[in-house]
Amino acid sequence: MILLSFDIEEFDMPFEYGKEISFEEQMSISIDGTTKILDLLDKHNIKATFFSTATFAMNSKEVIDRIVKSGHEIASHNYFHTDFEVKHLKESKEKLEELTGTEVIGFRMPRMYPVDEKEVQKAGYTYNSSINPTYLPGRYNNFNKPRKYFYQDNVLQIPASVSPIIRFPLFWLSFHNLPMGIYKWLANWTYKKDGYLNIYLHPWEFTDLDKPEKFNFPGYVVKNSGDALVKRLDEFITHFKQKQYAFGTFKMFIEANKL
Repeated sequence: MILLSFDIEEFDMPFEYGKEISFEEQMSISIDGTTKILDLLDKHNIKATFFSTATFAMNSKEVIDRIVKSGHEIASHNYFHTDFEVKHLKESKEKLEELTGTEVIGFRMPRMYPVDEKEVQKAGYTYNSSINPTYLPGRYNNFNKPRKYFYQDNVLQIPASVSPIIRFPLFWLSFHNLPMGIYKWLANWTYKKDGYLNIYLHPWEFTDLDKPEKFNFPGYVVKNSGDALVKRLDEFITHFKQKQYAFGTFKMFIEANKL
């Protein structure tokens, strides 16, 4: 099963590059990107998981309602994207359940930062998808972590997909920057080896990020953003649907594999 997931959050990334952006614009950009994603998922009639901050959900009722009514899964991406306290694990879960009327069983830490699995378990989550089991300079070194799903402190860990052997990450930056033929080859290799894929993107990637004065992002972030990314995701989904690979939510994956 291919697990497409999207981290829907207040778009605070410009702060990392010394640029200011209002909360209203953070939300507007992320809502617009989420709408583009939902339109594409509707086109292909596939389901995905949306890891939402409670802050995003509280300020985007219409798009959250659409996600739920379309049969996608809502999971937690913490209460805020920029601020974390242990209490936010449970608070974000409860707020998302209140807003969506659905059970929230999954968690992903913003920026894939480490989190105490005992606290994740105590907050009531079934699974956590906060590990990228590779090395990214200045961000994380997880070569000691399993590539495939595993249990830790009674919480199912579902790491982001990386290729066998060399552990090349199949996350959002490689989705932007690799030639699509190479990306699809790596994804297919990983799928055949592991039996599933876990690939994540963000809604703000679906806006034109190539605005140096506004965002100050490096080239590897802005490449193939906006409508170009919509086309790439459309091509990716079409390719693997033609190979008759199933797409689904984390909940569906857990149920199908009796995890």
